[in-house]
Amino acid sequence: MPVKFSRRLGYYHELIIGRKFSDRFTLQLSPTVVHRNIVQNKLIPNELYALGIGGRYKVTQRLALVWDYGYVFNRFPANVTHNPLSVGVDIETGGHVFQLHFSNAVGMNERAYLSDDNGNWGKGEIRFGFNLSRIFQIKKNT
Repeated sequence: MPVKFSRRLGYYHELIIGRKFSDRFTLQLSPTVVHRNIVQNKLIPNELYALGIGGRYKVTQRLALVWDYGYVFNRFPANVTHNPLSVGVDIETGGHVFQLHFSNAVGMNERAYLSDDNGNWGKGEIRFGFNLSRIFQIKKNT
C-alpha cells in the first residue's frame, strides 16, 4: 500500500533566544522539537528534542567568525549519526556580505540536519556553502 503524502510531512518548532554580550560577541540558544509523521521503524521516535547553540565573534568591523552546533537528546541509539556542526566567516565589503560556511550537515532545515545522517568532520565529510547578501535601497532616506 502506498504511503500517503501527509505521512511524509515533518514539522519543527524552534524558540530562538539570543543575546548580544558586546559589540563583538553574540550568542544564541535554540531549543527545538522536530516531528516526523513517518519513521523507518517503531523504535525510532517521531519527535526529536534538540538544542542548538550558535554564535558570532566580530574579529574586525568587516570580518566575523560564526558557528552553530545542534545536539539531539533522544536520537535512536542504533543510529550512528553525527550532530550538525558548522563554522564560517562573514566578510562585509561595504554593501555586500560574503558568507563562507563549512558544515557536516547534509540538509538545510532543522528536520533534515537534526534527523538525517550527517557527515563526520574527522573523516573530512564536510560541505561548503556560500551566500552573498546585498542591500538595495529604492528610496533615499532623508
